[in-house]
Amino acid sequence: MQFEVSEAEVKQAQIPHNLLIMGLFAFNLLMAPAVIVLKLGMAGLLIPLFSTGGLIAGIYLRSRKPTSWFVDAHWHLAFRHSRWLASGYAISAVLIFIAWLVSLSANSTSMGHILWIALTRIAILPTMAGLMVTAILEAGALSHASKREVPDNLVAIFPPSA
Repeated sequence: MQFEVSEAEVKQAQIPHNLLIMGLFAFNLLMAPAVIVLKLGMAGLLIPLFSTGGLIAGIYLRSRKPTSWFVDAHWHLAFRHSRWLASGYAISAVLIFIAWLVSLSANSTSMGHILWIALTRIAILPTMAGLMVTAILEAGALSHASKREVPDNLVAIFPPSA
């Protein structure tokens, strides 16, 4: 649904989407490989997790601060999209926990190490899928903001103020 809003509101509505997209690339596509190259281990992968979690928390908190309805709707939309990435992280965390349990139950330490490496590489896939889905949704949302649009399903949940 398209709305009559000022150019300043359009620019403000683009901020959450730009912020989330930049965070996706900085924290996940750049920082995660850097952690692997620096050989910080699996604990080092908590750095992108906490960075992304902080970004999502910041978007959530900002989405609760009322300004103009159009801008607020786009902050809510950015938070809704960020839940895809958070879900990917949650699924990956469960799979990494399962990989840890499986590697502990191996007969030898070398087999446990091999299982740990193989299963953790597979466990990261839900995070990557969530990352790609979030990036695609945010690119569309950025386009919506520039066209002065808010998706109809969000308008139904978060109706404009009178």
